[in-house]
Amino acid sequence: MGSANRFGVKAGKGIRDRINDIEKNMRKRHKCPRCHTRNVRRVSTGIWECKKCGFKFAGGAYLPETDSGKIVKRTIKRVTESV
Repeated sequence: MGSANRFGVKAGKGIRDRINDIEKNMRKRHKCPRCHTRNVRRVSTGIWECKKCGFKFAGGAYLPETDSGKIVKRTIKRVTESV
């Protein structure tokens, strides 16, 4: 049971389970990149805001940091450390 039950049986169990997982992760509190507290909430699609420090930033549609964003951040860090 979860928020995806609003679709009823027409969506299918597998799809509803995936939607439940995505929405559960989207609605939980995430870590702020500036003040490092767990107060980041989704404002709208791709826009995230920390409720403590007010820091607004762009991220993924369902998570503040996407997998490809993590890879890019790691690569930039590695390149700047080697220079």
